[in-house]
Formats: sequence, C-alpha cells, structure tokens
Amino acid sequence: MDKTQSQMLKGILEGCILSIIEKEEVYGYELSKKLYDAGLNMVKEGSIYPLLLRMEKAGWVDATLKPSPAGPNRKYYKLTKQGEEALHTFRDHWQQLKNAVHKLEGR
Repeated sequence: MDKTQSQMLKGILEGCILSIIEKEEVYGYELSKKLYDAGLNMVKEGSIYPLLLRMEKAGWVDATLKPSPAGPNRKYYKLTKQGEEALHTFRDHWQQLKNAVHKLEGR
C-alpha cells in the first residue's frame, strides 16, 4: 500500500468499521475478515484493534467478552447510540466528499 492510499484509508476506516458493527456484533478477527472480503485487503488486523479501543473509549462501541468455541474468550463489539450518531455523521461527510470528487471528475 502506498502512502497516498494509506492516508486515504485512515480517514475512512473508522466509518467502515462502524458500518460493519452496525449490522451485527463482531469480534476483531471477524471484523478484519469482513473488511478484507469487502476489498479492503490492505487493512492489517493489528491496525484494527487500536481503532476499536479508541472507539470504545469514545463511547461509540461497547465490548463484551464471550466464550469462543475454540481458544480464549473473544471480545465482541456492538454499536452504542453515540456510535450510531458517529456513523450518521461519517455517512453525511462521506456523501459530501464523494459528491465533490465526482463533480470535479465530471461525473
């Protein structure tokens, strides 16, 4: 991943993570796989956990330890009311940015 792609991704990764968690409770590795399956294969699993911690501290997600069918307990994340508001704000900003870029490209 080049520097430009990395910088662009940093700006949208939180919104992408919130979008996934909005649909269902997920644990870190599962979240990483969903990002990969969506085409964000440049996102490393280790970069997700600091974001999840920051979102938890901001009150956007709640984390709950649940038993795993194999191995140690897993930390599952679900969206809070504040997280829903943050996701709504992200979507508004994303739409404005996308529209502006499309306008500049002549779409």
